[in-house]
Parts: sequence; C-alpha cells; structure tokens
Amino acid sequence: MTQKPPAYELDGRELVAEAPGLRVQVLTVGPEQCVPWHHHTQISDSFFCIEGQMVLETREPSSVLHLRVGQRAIVPPLQPHRVTAAGGVRCRFVIVQGVGTYDYLPEE
Repeated sequence: MTQKPPAYELDGRELVAEAPGLRVQVLTVGPEQCVPWHHHTQISDSFFCIEGQMVLETREPSSVLHLRVGQRAIVPPLQPHRVTAAGGVRCRFVIVQGVGTYDYLPEE
C-alpha cells in the first residue's frame, strides 16, 4: 500500500501506522503551504487538529471549515478538498486514511 508522498512541500510528514487499507500520519502545514486540491477514489480522510488552526476546504459541495485543536472532520471518497494553515501560523493534524486503497488524484 505504500505510495510515494505527493509532490508538495510541508513542514512535516510523519507516518504513524500503515496496514492494508489504512494509513495514519501527522502532517505539519506551514503558514505559506497547503495540501493542494485533490481527491481519493476509495478512502475517506479523517482530520484531527492537534496544533494551531487548520482550514479544510471542500468542493461538491463547497464548504470552508476552520478546525481548532481537538476538532475533527471527515472528507468522504471522491470529494475534492485541500488544507491550509489559518492566521499565518503553522498547523499540525492527524490524518486517518481508509478504508481502501490509497490514491492521491490532483484537482485543477
């Protein structure tokens, strides 16, 4: 299931656990960085903010969620989304990806 990380720069990317159909990471997004627009075919992304404030944007339907420490959100398969840090301060979050085969499909 291991796939090369997508080609975008983050302050931190730590793989916590990985098993067939499931992956857990801690990602750190700097003030000028983002996880660009993308979607997954099979897996959901479950986000848990652990530092700073993260902005989770989705399309189809469009929404903007501001997650503070301790808050969480889930993006289902096929829904385009991206993540940025809010307020010019880095954010860290746990992302649980599954259940299914991981893929990363960039959006325009």
